[in-house]
Amino acid sequence: MPAPLELDADRLLPVEPALRSVARDLYSSIADLPIISPHGHVDPAMLRDDLPFSDPAELFITKDHYVTRLLHAAGVDLASLGAGSAAGADPRSVWRLFAENWQLLAGTASGYWLTHELVTLFGIDVEPSAETADATYDAIAARLSDPAYRPRALFERFGIEVLATTDDPMDDLAVHAALAADDTFRGRVLPTFRPDAYLDPTAAGFADRVERLTASNGTATDDFRGYLAALEARRAHFIAHGAVSADHGVIEPYTVDLTDDEASALYRRAVAGELDAAGAREFRGNMLLRMAGMSARDGLVMTIHPGVYRNHSSATFEGFGPDTGHDIPLTTSYTQNLRPLLEKHGLERGLHVVLFTVDETVYSREIAPLAGFYPSVFIGVPWWFLDAPDAVLRFRASVTETAGFYRGSGFIDDTRAFLSIPARHDMARRLDSAFLARLVGEGRIPLAQAERIAVDLVTTVPRKAFKL
Repeated sequence: MPAPLELDADRLLPVEPALRSVARDLYSSIADLPIISPHGHVDPAMLRDDLPFSDPAELFITKDHYVTRLLHAAGVDLASLGAGSAAGADPRSVWRLFAENWQLLAGTASGYWLTHELVTLFGIDVEPSAETADATYDAIAARLSDPAYRPRALFERFGIEVLATTDDPMDDLAVHAALAADDTFRGRVLPTFRPDAYLDPTAAGFADRVERLTASNGTATDDFRGYLAALEARRAHFIAHGAVSADHGVIEPYTVDLTDDEASALYRRAVAGELDAAGAREFRGNMLLRMAGMSARDGLVMTIHPGVYRNHSSATFEGFGPDTGHDIPLTTSYTQNLRPLLEKHGLERGLHVVLFTVDETVYSREIAPLAGFYPSVFIGVPWWFLDAPDAVLRFRASVTETAGFYRGSGFIDDTRAFLSIPARHDMARRLDSAFLARLVGEGRIPLAQAERIAVDLVTTVPRKAFKL
């Protein structure tokens, strides 16, 4: 007999009966509140075009590096999973491989989210396995032909109030404009300014990107002031299309305050391809500081996602491209690295800086203390390798005693996997309810206060941090 696939109604809530009862009531008060998703990677064209999803493999596996990396670690070839440049593999064969290896996901956040999606969205009641692979594939594929499973219908079903995408600075944002003008679509989909490849001289195609950027604003490529003006113009374009944030995926959150002459000299060498590694670091650090200055002036929330060694496996990058599961966390430090930025802009009223990390040692040591003093600094919730049940509870314990509940970003799903958005937010709401229930049980906060905080973590906190 196939093993059943079930969802415990009290999953992630405390085991102790009295605390579980408190957590259950807290969770029930927030379970159906709208989803605010101010940072993610869903393709907005999916919502504009509203086409049916193609097949279960593409929906759940081929584009989800959380899943493919674990299967790869167990010896499954990425090509056979249709990952990256290998897209086009037979979807039923991909699904069979996934189903045969379902047990590898046990205990992981990916396994938790996938179970939630399979049960709540598709009514799957048996575990994926070699025995059930074809039947579950067919059951999901049948649902995908139903108009109720098209992107816009699911967007409404999920209760998404705000969904932010991640976009290149030179994007014309025509898709966002089309969605905003479409009276048949009631959602709010916001672009996010992501300038990394235009600020890092070591990024592939940096000089060509900068040439396009400066040309768009009618300035010479080697003119530093023109380069800054072009960045500001593109930020204004994003703001005009509803953007509320600018995201920075840097290797390290290093900042340095340089004079215009010093920065201009580095910039000219950068576009000429003449900067060494040390010079490139100084240029990146100065531009991260200047981006904070722009955010203080134009109001875009500055989110910083540092500390990831991208494309750790050269062979995998060459064979399958980026975002195929081989990005690995690095040690990250904020206190010294961010001081020049905060010295110059940290007390400015218009600036919001949200600090994320995949190095959880910095939560209590650096991020919470910074957010506990600087009005401009907010704590980014667990991201990427840390957006998992136990890590989320460790996060709450690490930051709350120093900074409280109101210096955070609100939950961030940070995903390309559209169907996982409600599963991820539901996980966060259950875990916050569990944490609050413990504080109530220990007599540290009254129940009435916990009830208010539970709602605020889903509504007030993200709206404040992202100026929604």
